[in-house]
Amino acid sequence: MSIAPTKSPLADLPVSGAAPVRQRSLRQTVRRHPTIVVGGGLLVLMLAMAVFAPYLGTVDPQALHPLKRLEWPSAEHWFGTDMLGRDVYSRTVYGARVSLTVGISVAVLSTGIGLVIGVVTGFSRWVDTIVMRVMDGLMSIPAILIAIALMALNRASLGNVVFAITVAEVPRVTRLVRGIVLALREQPFVEAALASGTRLVGILSRHIVPNTLSPLLVQGTFIAASAMITEAILSFIGAGTPPNIPSWGNIMAEGRVLFQVAYYIVMFPGVFLSVTVLAINLLGDGLRDALDPRLSRLM
Repeated sequence: MSIAPTKSPLADLPVSGAAPVRQRSLRQTVRRHPTIVVGGGLLVLMLAMAVFAPYLGTVDPQALHPLKRLEWPSAEHWFGTDMLGRDVYSRTVYGARVSLTVGISVAVLSTGIGLVIGVVTGFSRWVDTIVMRVMDGLMSIPAILIAIALMALNRASLGNVVFAITVAEVPRVTRLVRGIVLALREQPFVEAALASGTRLVGILSRHIVPNTLSPLLVQGTFIAASAMITEAILSFIGAGTPPNIPSWGNIMAEGRVLFQVAYYIVMFPGVFLSVTVLAINLLGDGLRDALDPRLSRLM
C-alpha cells in the first residue's frame, strides 16, 4: 500500500524575500550613516569626472589661444580662460585626474608599507627599538617640509610627488598599526594560538592583520584627503607636478598673480579641491562610525 506524499503547508509561501530585506538594509544604512552616502556619492561623481573628462565638453587643456586670454565665464568658456587663453573648465576637469591619482596612490602605498612595518615592529622588540626611533624622528618634522625636501632632491614629476608624500605619511600609519598589534598580541585568542603551536605567519594572517584592516581603511581615507591638499600646496609653491600638467594646485598658482582681475582662475579649482576633500572626509567619518562596534551599538 503506497502512501501519497503530502504537500507541505509551507510550499505555497513566497520564497523570495531578499529584495525587501536588501531595501530595508539600504534604508537603514542611509538613515544610520548618511555621511557615507553623501561622501561616497560626491567622491563617485569626482571619480567619474576624472575618468570621463574627454567626454564632458572639454577641449585640450594645453591649447593656447592668446586672443582669448582672461575671458570671464561665458557660454563658450564655462569657467573662463587664463592668461594664455587656455580653457579653465577643461583644465579643472582634467586636474581631477592628478589630485585623485595622488590621493589614492599615496593612501594605498602608505597604508600598505605602514601595515608591514607596524606588524613587524609590534612583534619584534629589537626591530621596534630601531625602526620606531626613525619613525619618531620623521614625525617630528611636518609632512609638508619632508615632501618639499624630497622634491628638492628630485625633478618635478607626478611619481616623485607620490613618493615624497608617501614617505611623509608612512610614520603615522606605522604608529597606528603598531599600537593595534601591541594590544592584540596580549589578547587571549592570540596567546591560545601561540600555546597551540601555531606559526607566527599563521597568527599574523589569521588574527592580527584582519583586525587592523578596519582602522586602516578609515585612516586611508584621511591620508588620501591630506595627500591631495599636500599635492596642491607643493604645486602652488612650484615644488610639485610640472607646470605643464593641469593640476588644481598649478592652476591656482598660475592664477594667484591675477586674482584681483580674474579671481575665477583660483576659485573654480579651489572649490573642486574643497568638495573632493570634504567628500573623502565625510566618507572616512561615516566608515569610522560604521566600523566601530561601540558606536554602532549606540546608534
